[in-house]
Amino acid sequence: IYLTLLFAMFMHGDIMHIGGNMLYLWIFGDNVEDRMGHARFLIFYLLTGLLASVAQIAFGPNSLIPNLGASGAIAGVLGAYLILFPRQSVKVLMGRGIVEVPALVAIGLWGLLQFIGGFGQVTSAGDRGGVAYMAHVGGFVAGIVLVFLFRDGQQRRAPGF
Repeated sequence: IYLTLLFAMFMHGDIMHIGGNMLYLWIFGDNVEDRMGHARFLIFYLLTGLLASVAQIAFGPNSLIPNLGASGAIAGVLGAYLILFPRQSVKVLMGRGIVEVPALVAIGLWGLLQFIGGFGQVTSAGDRGGVAYMAHVGGFVAGIVLVFLFRDGQQRRAPGF
């Protein structure tokens, strides 16, 4: 069962699932990895992914949602990015255009939506839309907490800061 938790982070439901996860990893992961170093980032990534799975299982032990994908670990990366680069501009699609907002706003709103979705899953009788929201919440919270242990002490800034 323990290896299943690890291997599940590398499986995805479809091409859109893996594509979305890799896009988020590409956009946010490189800056977080720069602040942690390669080895610490790898451990951080795997640990947040495992904690995300634990959160999903703890809050939905009878859930029928498959617990697979890197989404929980990616949520951990987003939590770390939020702490490390809260004022960094992030481009988001809004309506028909792309606008720049601080990471605190973009990732903060994303996190809020995950908490709302997770609360809805926990309080409702059924699974909602096949999304493991509590895995996102668990990874996000783990990333916010663990970033303080995994970042290096050097104060570097993200590009464009």
